[in-house]
Amino acid sequence: MPDADRPQELPARLLTDHEMINACRVRDFAKVFRLVKTKAGIYPSMIARRCDLTPSRVGEVIAGQRQLRHMDVVERIADGLRIPGHMLGLARREWETPQALLVTERESPQTPEPEQQPHASLPGPDVDGILALATRTSLSAATLEAFRSSIEDYWRRDDQHGGEALRPAIVGQLRHVVGLLKENRPPSIQQGLYGIAAELARLTGWTYFDARQYNQARAYFTEALQLAKEIDDRQFMANVLACMSLQGTYQDKPADSLALVTAAQDQARSALDTTPRVQSMLSMREAFAHAMLGNRDSAHRAIGEAHHHFEQIQASNPDPSWVTYFDETKLIVDTGIAHGRLGEAATAEPLIADALRREAHTNQRGRAFHSFWLARTQLDQGKLEQACHTATQALEPASAVGSERVSGHLREFYDQLAPHRQEPVALAFEARLRELLPPVSGSLRP
Repeated sequence: MPDADRPQELPARLLTDHEMINACRVRDFAKVFRLVKTKAGIYPSMIARRCDLTPSRVGEVIAGQRQLRHMDVVERIADGLRIPGHMLGLARREWETPQALLVTERESPQTPEPEQQPHASLPGPDVDGILALATRTSLSAATLEAFRSSIEDYWRRDDQHGGEALRPAIVGQLRHVVGLLKENRPPSIQQGLYGIAAELARLTGWTYFDARQYNQARAYFTEALQLAKEIDDRQFMANVLACMSLQGTYQDKPADSLALVTAAQDQARSALDTTPRVQSMLSMREAFAHAMLGNRDSAHRAIGEAHHHFEQIQASNPDPSWVTYFDETKLIVDTGIAHGRLGEAATAEPLIADALRREAHTNQRGRAFHSFWLARTQLDQGKLEQACHTATQALEPASAVGSERVSGHLREFYDQLAPHRQEPVALAFEARLRELLPPVSGSLRP
């Protein structure tokens, strides 16, 4: 075999690696292939070509969907990847004999083997080289920053349009980053990747939560917790638990909601770098849980703590990027919602109205969500005309965002409006509702 075509020898450090030795001993080819890729730079398409396997079959092995047991396949892997026979329980392979000895042992001329044509289903060596070059690029701090920028963009688009359409892209990027975690990286890069994967998992969970698909949301929130735990990021673990607590309020599980936010606060207190903004957000989530339970005094105490923590925020506080959304406007509107949940509509109304005046018009879901809350507090006080006017204004942003959570608040207001359904202002609201949101209004027919 010409030198140019001879399979690349595996590095000695890999052949003496205990993980590789054990994987070969039990013929765990999923692990063998992964180690060969990460530590020798031999990629799946190369493995397929060298071992006369199809790329799909190699992919199935790596994914744990197929095992390779046939002896002829094991021998092809040993010869193609240059794994010494004894490591796989085979006899010594011919290529293991030094070239000089092989020449002296030949007693008769050998008929040259016909040149083998590449299998039509396997990529050629030029593609292998391109793949190797592309994946050889090491990750840097700039790469991590690019990932973080894409996450910020996902959040902005989620506010504007809802997360349903974004979810496939987010999940794809999550799985890509999780795959990168399987390779050896410098500690700073590895830690950054874990943080990015955790935020992508939380964002995926959030898109399911916003769609009121709670089981899927919980699964991704749990994955986010596990990823954050790998790097002991207790602030972020607190953030995920706070998301799960909020979901509990929507599932009418206030006891679960309180337990989860209490755990979130415990995580935050155990972290040395927890910022006042994070503590303020967690106190507000606690207020929501107490309000759902009807614990008026505890809810008021938690609201007070949220404002106290917020007052401690300084420009020098290095807040995590995921909590910067919790600004003064968010504090005010959440305070109003907490009072609204307690049935304190007169206190809630001016707070929510003030926050709506401040809120960015690009946050379509937030404006719709908070407008329906304002309308409900107005209706609670008997302000029918104001309530219908507020709810009518909410219909346009509601129609621009795909959010089952927003639709749920619309349905709640519509049901609350039932005793006044024949009043002219209510009829005008319903006409506009049917014009802008016919699918939703169809489901709301009395």
